[in-house]
Amino acid sequence: MATAEQVRLITIEEYMKLPDNGRPTELVRGKVVEMNVPQSRHGVVCLNIGGILRNFVKQHQLGRVLSNDAGIITERNPDTLRGADVSYYSYARLPQGQTDLGYFLSPPELVIEVRSPSDRWPRILQKVAEYLNAGVDVVCVVDYIAQTVHIYDSEGPERRLHVGDELALPTVLPNFHTPVETFFED
Repeated sequence: MATAEQVRLITIEEYMKLPDNGRPTELVRGKVVEMNVPQSRHGVVCLNIGGILRNFVKQHQLGRVLSNDAGIITERNPDTLRGADVSYYSYARLPQGQTDLGYFLSPPELVIEVRSPSDRWPRILQKVAEYLNAGVDVVCVVDYIAQTVHIYDSEGPERRLHVGDELALPTVLPNFHTPVETFFED
């Protein structure tokens, strides 16, 4: 029986070469961790968020919006690669041009995670801390059951928005604002 000390940790480079087993995974401190396939509502909310952000970013020629759990390197040695539901990279951080294969070495300015019913807050807050420690400026957790948006950054305490409030992210997307309820539309 293998003990914790005998488990071989892998790098991001090794993770990239693994065959697709048909299940979503992340690399957490050198270990491949399987995740549940998100429910349909999760996909609707992610697409709403990604569409709203992409339209704004494209209209103002600010950068790129990624979705579909595109990998973000949050730690090295042992390596951790998290799949964000939606992320934003400005052209200042990731210059304009063809997107390379692999994972970006720079962190995005913004990560948005959508909380599924099976997600537990301690695990979500661990991911938020990893993103912030990796250099992400703002992390939002969108909870479609409670219809709230939790905003985290290194500047202060968590802020919480509800339906009826407007989301603005002036430090990463000046002039961007949208009603919170637009994330939850069918």
